Amino acid sequence: MGSTAHSPPPALLTGVALLVALALGLVLPLYADAMGDSYVRLLALPALLVLGFLFLLDRVLLLGLVLLFRAAADLVFETTRVSLGGLSIGFGGLVNAFVILIAVLLVAAKPERFPRRIAPAWTGFLLAALIGAVSAPERGDAVRSFLGLLSYFAVFVGAFYFVRGPREFKVCVKLVLLSSLLPAAYALVELALHGLGGGLQGFRLKSTFSHPNIFAFYLTLVLSMAVYALKSPLIALSPLRRMALSAYLPLLLGLLLLTQTRSAWVACFAIFALYALMFERRYLVYLLLAPLLALLVPGVRERLLELGSGNEVVQYARLNSFAWRLQIWEFGLRWIRPEHLPLGYGLGAFKHFAPTFFPYSGGVNFGAHNIYVQMLFELGVLGLASFAWLFARLLATLRRMAAVDRLGAFVAIALVVEYLIISASDNIFAYLAFNWYVWFVLGAACAVALSRTETVAGAVQAKGDST
Repeated sequence: MGSTAHSPPPALLTGVALLVALALGLVLPLYADAMGDSYVRLLALPALLVLGFLFLLDRVLLLGLVLLFRAAADLVFETTRVSLGGLSIGFGGLVNAFVILIAVLLVAAKPERFPRRIAPAWTGFLLAALIGAVSAPERGDAVRSFLGLLSYFAVFVGAFYFVRGPREFKVCVKLVLLSSLLPAAYALVELALHGLGGGLQGFRLKSTFSHPNIFAFYLTLVLSMAVYALKSPLIALSPLRRMALSAYLPLLLGLLLLTQTRSAWVACFAIFALYALMFERRYLVYLLLAPLLALLVPGVRERLLELGSGNEVVQYARLNSFAWRLQIWEFGLRWIRPEHLPLGYGLGAFKHFAPTFFPYSGGVNFGAHNIYVQMLFELGVLGLASFAWLFARLLATLRRMAAVDRLGAFVAIALVVEYLIISASDNIFAYLAFNWYVWFVLGAACAVALSRTETVAGAVQAKGDST
């Protein structure tokens, strides 16, 4: 009796079902007409309904499923974009909104799990970005960029609802590793098709991502998680799984080489070098041999030799990518007026003004390819300082993880180092899928670190009460 006292009357449920059916009957023909002949677009509505059902059923499960498949979703999301009143909307934007809403409701349901120690740094950075969105030269793009940054914080917070201690951290590691299976398989297909069609000269592997650089940075993250899974005493792998993961590691390294992304190579080499120095010195021998073996790959050799030419600005000469970056950074920083130094020109302003201040733009709205230059240009000293504060708080928090999981703390801190390295040469904020995985892992690591702090504080308080 008690279980049915609060149930809606059958007549009400029937009425609601009829209204929903009527609404769907009216909407579906219009929706099908708007989506045209694209089967992917037609499937977007059923997929959205499934997301809505999972959202009501289990929000943590939904967030996990989104992260499991997000790495393979860019190609699908791009085909679902439609233009409504000049605004580009796609299924990916709806998924982003779901993730933000999930984080809000998780915090509302269990506010005690909210990361209060590091939230002020995130708040400062997001406030600086919000100010930049209000003053941006292109408001629509700025709002979209701000919502992207907000989704990174949402994923970071969501990780605290996966992890309560060091043993749950392995769930996040396994989730990231499993998310790489579809992109890796698709990369092999792409490699085979391109190799059969015209060879690999000048070829850059991008798999399911929109650009090779994003795939490369994602692979460095997955490689870090693979090393942790193989070496951590907290993860018990069966002999078969250990063998499979050991074979998967060189495959990922090979795919990383074929992305032709030099900054990702540097970041990956730095992570493995630090691991060798801190944990297993014998791996230093392999690291010394790795660059020599990599040079045997023609594409790798060409990308490295490219840096030796095209370093001077000569009329009609083609700059290499590093020299080109130096030029756009110099012109961008020189263009900033003193009155704009405190708050910058607004979110997205660098791309907007690039054809104005950069004489070699050719009318193209180039990004800064450097987060520090971009932050100073768009959000001023306030934005750059808030960004620095966020990462300072992040590193201070992650150091505490070493007390319960030394290898996990190393992997998390190395991930921060990787992020800061590639931020110096790429438009990292625009790479949504990669950022989601980065901030999910960092959020999980911070949850472990803060759980340790809370445990110690609780033990100290209990000892004080007993005396």
